[in-house]
Amino acid sequence: MTDGVTPDSEVVLETSRLLLRPWRVAEADVQRELWTERDPRVPPHRRIDADGRPTVAELAESIRAHRLWSTGLLAVERKASHDVIGYCGLVDTGRGPAGEPELAFELLRRVWCQGYATEASLAVLEWARSSGHERLWATVWDWNTASRRVLAKVGFTETERKEVDPERGTTLFTVIRL
Repeated sequence: MTDGVTPDSEVVLETSRLLLRPWRVAEADVQRELWTERDPRVPPHRRIDADGRPTVAELAESIRAHRLWSTGLLAVERKASHDVIGYCGLVDTGRGPAGEPELAFELLRRVWCQGYATEASLAVLEWARSSGHERLWATVWDWNTASRRVLAKVGFTETERKEVDPERGTTLFTVIRL
């Protein structure tokens, strides 16, 4: 893996198959597709609502304004085909201790089970390590076995901390020391 910073100080990470980089406005349709594929147990504020929001136009505006996906969530692009297949990066959700961000990833269903989430996560972990982070968190729904497997593969361990939602399931807190 190599990593670098573009002239305008944006993070770009590269693996053998992937390029992780800032989102482009034209890729709002990929974000919209991610929203439409989410499991119905995901909280309503992270799914398409009854009015069809967020729309592609709203997501494009959020990319343009650097609001929604500018907190370290990088677009995951396959180098061979140049298509964006999801995101991976670090977010500060406030759920962990100050200065310890959370690893987050989400990929389009059509590319699941090909090792992309693991590969992208390892690139982000290496970047976090080289940036001076000592520990990272990740939260995952107890029913999301695929994401739990990815987190275990890259070295996260489940903690005793849980948040129970009787409607949606239990959020598990995982941690990795870098």
